[in-house]
Amino acid sequence: MQARDEYGDADEEHGGAVKIAVESLETPALTKARLAELLFEQIGLNKRESKDMVDAFFDLITGSLVNGTDVKISNFGNFHIRTKAPRPGRNPRTGELIPIEARRVVTFHASHKLKEQIQG
Repeated sequence: MQARDEYGDADEEHGGAVKIAVESLETPALTKARLAELLFEQIGLNKRESKDMVDAFFDLITGSLVNGTDVKISNFGNFHIRTKAPRPGRNPRTGELIPIEARRVVTFHASHKLKEQIQG
């Protein structure tokens, strides 16, 4: 008996193995486009206003972080800028020592309310 693929055709190329459409293993992300769409659907802003509002929100957060100011969003969490000191690193392929320069990174700490909601 020959296996049939998702279209009902026999799969000669793979020795009769059935082709299975695999969904992405990643969790769907909440994108800026989806946020704008939700503003359009739930609040009634037009699509241009929704997109502009989402862009302005993220521009404000980004600008504050670039300037070194922490961002606190009530009942959600805090974004902090942290300066990491220079340190020695190693190329994993060759084992060669490589200096890693000092840099600024963003960290996020979820609020207690957000943590409680996630836990159920």
